[in-house]
Amino acid sequence: MPEVSIVIVCMNRPDLLYPCLQSIRDNTSASYETLVVAYRFSEENLAALQRDWPSVRVIVNDELAGFAENNNLALRQARGRYCFVVNDDTIMTEPVIDKLVCDFSQLSSNVAALSPKIVFPDGSVQTSGREAWSPVRYLAHYLHLVDETRPGPYSMKDGLFRTRTLNGACFLIRTDIFREAGWFDQTYTFTPEDIALGHYLEHLGYEVWADADTVITHFAGSTAGPMETTIKPTRVRGSLIFYSSMKHPHNPQGTSSVNRSVYCLMGCFVWMVEAARALKWFFHDRSNPQSRAAIMYRTARNVMWAVWCRLSTKEVFTKLYKEVPR
Repeated sequence: MPEVSIVIVCMNRPDLLYPCLQSIRDNTSASYETLVVAYRFSEENLAALQRDWPSVRVIVNDELAGFAENNNLALRQARGRYCFVVNDDTIMTEPVIDKLVCDFSQLSSNVAALSPKIVFPDGSVQTSGREAWSPVRYLAHYLHLVDETRPGPYSMKDGLFRTRTLNGACFLIRTDIFREAGWFDQTYTFTPEDIALGHYLEHLGYEVWADADTVITHFAGSTAGPMETTIKPTRVRGSLIFYSSMKHPHNPQGTSSVNRSVYCLMGCFVWMVEAARALKWFFHDRSNPQSRAAIMYRTARNVMWAVWCRLSTKEVFTKLYKEVPR
């Protein structure tokens, strides 16, 4: 049985996946298996992946699915003592997995998961531990007022320290505890499944820690493309469900525990912000549906709709995906 099961979801981007796999191979001594969810891969890229990386177990998924659902396809097949969940747009230049496995030997048995310090290519920190999230913190984040690189009781500390939740870009978790927690909660299609997981682990009596001395690079992009009109409304719907029901965590969360008053207050705030954004982009030239103005306008309108719809996050994603100009 391998020590670690590495799980990577890749949406037809071998240009990202191959360097990620190579960096794992170059920097890992622990025994491991690699499971790659080839999400909506072209036949050509799928054949190349299977040819170039014969040791990788490839799980093909051509159905519409988000981060949680795709990861769970592989996680349910994991055989390792630990699961290492990592984005395909990451590179390690040090033995990240080995270090995190070693860290577990120094910690108590109720520690469920460990995160490394996650940095951008320029060396700036994305996250090193994370503070607890709440409805107020989420709304501040919505206005870009939350700085996760600001030191706090549970973040941006030295060495090994307890934190409050996870960053889905990279973490190591005990497989038995992940299974007990029900894997990623598929209530959420695009965020906040990582924050929800950390929150639920604490509810179950486990702890989440971070290691500031272990670093991985994340090539996260921020350019708005046509899929933003689908992904952002899905993210917002999921976030509103989570933050308005987080006092009663379970998996799957669903909407049965949603506090309607909290959801309404948060929803009104988000709706007004997006209405202002829609008004801003309304006065730009939107004749080209692929232009930034057109994308931002449609995104704002779609978020305004998603706030008050009664659909699941996957239903939101599926409906809006069909409307993306191609």
